[in-house]
Amino acid sequence: MPAKTPTNTTLQQMLQLRITLLNVKPPVRRRVMVSANLTFLQLHKVIQAAMGWEDYHLHEFEVGRERIGTSSKEDSFFGGEAALPESKHRLGETLANHKKFRYWYDFGDDWWHEITIEKRLDANAEDPPVRLIDGENACPPEDCGGPWGYADLCAALADTTHPEHEQMLEWVGDEFDPKAFDLQASAKQVSRCVRAPAAKKR
Repeated sequence: MPAKTPTNTTLQQMLQLRITLLNVKPPVRRRVMVSANLTFLQLHKVIQAAMGWEDYHLHEFEVGRERIGTSSKEDSFFGGEAALPESKHRLGETLANHKKFRYWYDFGDDWWHEITIEKRLDANAEDPPVRLIDGENACPPEDCGGPWGYADLCAALADTTHPEHEQMLEWVGDEFDPKAFDLQASAKQVSRCVRAPAAKKR
């Protein structure tokens, strides 16, 4: 019988991830390539840059039944277990045999992102540790009230007769377009998240 293709993730791989912001229209998606050697803290920074968030709020990863992020005193106060430290856990060690995991940003607005591992590829020495491949539509503004608040915002902006049109336009700015996405500018921001290791001197 032919040998099965391994599904485990190793630190020497590149992962192609599709990041989907849940419960919003128009759909907001990003596709990135990241080194499996990244920590979850580094992946957090990549997601923030790729999506267009401004890192104002708390966040957490959910991989199977494990929580990975920044623990707080409230975790143990309410009887919950502390989250695993995101700075000490690497993607390749944690995502073995996982096809999807989730990222939770802003525990008040509840922005949930579904992250799908689309490909596991062997890494080359020339590969940058992170790269934004593509994406679609704008990230919602910070503090707009979560998916339902964002839906109300988009409805008000789209209808010039809406009673809150002028108020929302003033709050978000007249340059905001829910369908806009600048791949080149976003890719530049993502590339700055993680530095490639320096080449060894011969």
